[in-house]
Amino acid sequence: MTTQPPRFLFLSLCLATVLFGLRPIPAVGDAVPVTTTNATDFIRNSCGTTLYPDLCYTSLSRYANAIQQNPAQLAKVAIGVSLAKARRIASYVSNVSRHADYGADPLTASVLQDCFTNFGDAVDEIHDSLQQMRQMVAAGAESFRFQMGNVQTWMSAALTDEETCTDGFEGVKDGPVKTDMCDRVAKVKKFTSNALALVNSYVAKGIP
Repeated sequence: MTTQPPRFLFLSLCLATVLFGLRPIPAVGDAVPVTTTNATDFIRNSCGTTLYPDLCYTSLSRYANAIQQNPAQLAKVAIGVSLAKARRIASYVSNVSRHADYGADPLTASVLQDCFTNFGDAVDEIHDSLQQMRQMVAAGAESFRFQMGNVQTWMSAALTDEETCTDGFEGVKDGPVKTDMCDRVAKVKKFTSNALALVNSYVAKGIP
């Protein structure tokens, strides 16, 4: 009697296939996937092109099995991580904004509202970038440049929106809200910056 694979393993493989578009397990005679060590080395080397290489590596190395040595997968996962961070901070800003006292500190309240709007735009732009990466089709050089040009434009716009959020606090007097928000947004900007750098690196390599 043939032993069935554990249900957990089966579900895990299915989830990985859905999230990262992994190829099925190769049949006998097919190329053997690279080892995790090779994949993490690839991620480390690729992260060397970013402004925040340590953060890049620690945030992406956990996805080594999904990324392997594929620059497109690396860029896609980096965008996904950036999207999760942006969504989280957008929710946080919304919560802080709702509790802001418009009467006591109208400027801070207004800046928080603007920041929430900026992050809403950033989330949409990063999401669009991820969708474009997921829908990439094998085509000629012109189509590749067009599709990736969209991703570069949206990720650049997202980074600009995030920077606009912190720029708005320049006129706000120092205090716990300003310090907290600027610190949190600064961290999110690093993830977006790294993702954009990996996208640019992938584009520079040309058609896979």
